[in-house]
Amino acid sequence: MKYTAKDLAAAIGAVLEGDGSIELAGVAAPERAASSDLIFVDSAKHVASGGESASKCVILPPGLTVEGKTVLRAKDAKLAFAKAAALLRDAAVIANGVHPTAVIAPLAKIAPGASIGPFAVIGEDAHIGANTQIGAHCVIGAGCWIGENCRVHPRVTLYNSVRIGNRVEIHSGAVIGADGFGYAYGEGRHWKFPQAGIVEIGDDVEIGANTTIDRGSLDDTRIAEGVKLDNLVHIGHNVQIGAHTVIAAQTGVSGSCVFGHHAIIGGQVGFGDHCTVEDHAVIGSQAGVLPGKIVRSGQIVWGTPVRPLDKFKELNAWFSRLPELGARIKKLEGALEGKLGKS
Repeated sequence: MKYTAKDLAAAIGAVLEGDGSIELAGVAAPERAASSDLIFVDSAKHVASGGESASKCVILPPGLTVEGKTVLRAKDAKLAFAKAAALLRDAAVIANGVHPTAVIAPLAKIAPGASIGPFAVIGEDAHIGANTQIGAHCVIGAGCWIGENCRVHPRVTLYNSVRIGNRVEIHSGAVIGADGFGYAYGEGRHWKFPQAGIVEIGDDVEIGANTTIDRGSLDDTRIAEGVKLDNLVHIGHNVQIGAHTVIAAQTGVSGSCVFGHHAIIGGQVGFGDHCTVEDHAVIGSQAGVLPGKIVRSGQIVWGTPVRPLDKFKELNAWFSRLPELGARIKKLEGALEGKLGKS
């Protein structure tokens, strides 16, 4: 979609400096931009590349100048650029209309404007909301409810009774609603514990490729609005994730963990069962959170087991000196043994 610089500035809350009649039709990095592409510069080291760009319009934070460009001035240039990109870029079409190879159960409800791709399967009593796109080879189980304007990429699998809000994007290979990993041990074997709950996903959630979200056991698994899950994330049964929390790739969350809102979880973090992560907490990559651990609101933690960042840095500094300290101890032991031998 095209916008004039003036209209785009108004839409993203930026201050226009220069020619507001310039038409913008896309976004790009400065080095790759055409004249109709919008770029952004958020630090002094990138000012030169911004000035050399073919783009006519740049988003800048206060204090930076790029000569010869129309400027959209915003306090947070990167955030303003993201908002602009959402307006200028048209998302790629996943499905258009209902493909003749799609298999749709007689009692499924497909809202006007929804699209179903080739070889997709829609189960009995499933509901697909208006303008939602279901990609090729997806399987939407019986009793699932998917809201409006969702984008479900190819080969996504929803087990029965999963509930998805509006404007949710689910990337290829995701599996939502599989049984959780729950067993009771007795009589020399593992007995499967009931996995009778469902998965509920709120509005504006994005779920990465090959991510898995297990259904609840006796409760439900709930992902609140605005949550962003990276690729290859595993969410166990009964997990509760608060609004606008983000979780990076290859993180594994064991059953019955509870995350607050606006938490930030790095990649490859491992959570034992029944952990609590309070609002606005930050957990660094490759950390290990032991079962039952509580990470307090606003706390920044790292390491295995997790500890406050300052403590982690202190310990890490000592760990890096262990070879040197070991050599010094051996030298002191040798000197002491020499003295004792002479006495």
